[in-house]
Amino acid sequence: MASVNRRDFQVAAATAVATASLSATSAARVPGANDRVRLGFIGIGNRGDQVLDAFLAQPDAQVVAISDIHAPYLDFAAAKIGGSPARYTDYRKLLDHAGLDAVVIATPDHWHALQMIHACQAGKDVYVEKPLSLCVAEGRRMQEAQKKHGRVVQVGIQRLSSPMLAEVAAFVQGGGIGKVTSARAFHIQNEWPKGIGSPPDDEPPAGFDWDAWQGPAPLRRFNRNRSFYRFRWFYDYSGGQLTNFGTHYLATIHRVLGVQAPLAVTAIGGKFVNYDNREVPDTLEVLWHYPGDTLVTFSQFNSSAAPAAARSCEVELRGTKGTLYMTGSGWEVVPETIIQNEFVARSPIDRAKEKGYREGAKPQIEPRKGTGSYADTAHARNFLDCVKSRATPSCDIESGHRATSTCLIANIAHRTRSLLEWDAARERFTNSERANAMLDYRYRKPYDAEQATS
Repeated sequence: MASVNRRDFQVAAATAVATASLSATSAARVPGANDRVRLGFIGIGNRGDQVLDAFLAQPDAQVVAISDIHAPYLDFAAAKIGGSPARYTDYRKLLDHAGLDAVVIATPDHWHALQMIHACQAGKDVYVEKPLSLCVAEGRRMQEAQKKHGRVVQVGIQRLSSPMLAEVAAFVQGGGIGKVTSARAFHIQNEWPKGIGSPPDDEPPAGFDWDAWQGPAPLRRFNRNRSFYRFRWFYDYSGGQLTNFGTHYLATIHRVLGVQAPLAVTAIGGKFVNYDNREVPDTLEVLWHYPGDTLVTFSQFNSSAAPAAARSCEVELRGTKGTLYMTGSGWEVVPETIIQNEFVARSPIDRAKEKGYREGAKPQIEPRKGTGSYADTAHARNFLDCVKSRATPSCDIESGHRATSTCLIANIAHRTRSLLEWDAARERFTNSERANAMLDYRYRKPYDAEQATS
């Protein structure tokens, strides 16, 4: 439900896939290999429009129904799709639409859990946008619903369908840059001096159902910064840029390193340049400690735009043999030159020895480069193929949940000003009951009656 003008925003797999089992009833509904997959879209604003383009590019995807509470989005999407798709303002009526095989959910973050669970209960396969959930407990309930109802679920972290990422993962896990001790990710965008502004609370636009838009979130006065794309700056509906961008980067780091969850997390930051009415930080540093002793950081700099790494990148992996830099279109390895294995004392004689070592040293590995992309179309293609084959998608719900929850617990660390130890198996903090209380939240009425169901 973001702004309709989307222009304003923008080799093998390293892990094996397993096939999902289905009941005889579910299996009977699986389309044949050459059949079209009949899709319904829930939420067709900014991100929904982008994902719609990715599915319309697939010859075997047929969008037969669309749902949104904002009439201009329905008009825009229907014109793009053609053929007069069924239109709904209530997504539950879309789930009852005859003949649907799957739904695509691209609503604001706070709606993902209920809509995905309801879709599974209705017997639909699901493509659900990232971040998967607004809180950790929601993500686990979503996984339970997927398992209980035997559905194919793809989380919209499209880089996990990229051959480039699989190539990097195979290279790094094969020891290509040695032992990785540090991984860093960055979201850098200078929003100074205006940011998103500070508009006063007001009445919603005519025809816009503000109560329905808020759904299970706490009821607030309408503010234009709380709706459409700008909801990402408010904790009622989103985890901020940490979950918006960080979920992409943490999913990348998880896949490349072959890890799922951290052991501990801490974070510090805030609104250091107070230029609008946002709740989330404009400056933030997060630090996670992962099994195998790798430190992972996420740096969010929204009041400066200079590159934070030696090379402009989204993700940096620092290994004993070299450093790997990744962007959305390629990757590069810069080798380390090892001078010697012993500590060099700072005496004149030792400095002379060190100069000789430097002059004779050679890189431990060869420089490498690769290109690729993180295309929405490849992710949509993977989902459609899995709907037909019942294979596990490239970003299955467990992968999406782990990447999302890693960012969500970082927000909790920031908001509690804590160093938190994380038990990934139990999905609980071992050293803070105050933090554990923030792993879930109570939906407002009448949505609270459905909160615990899967």
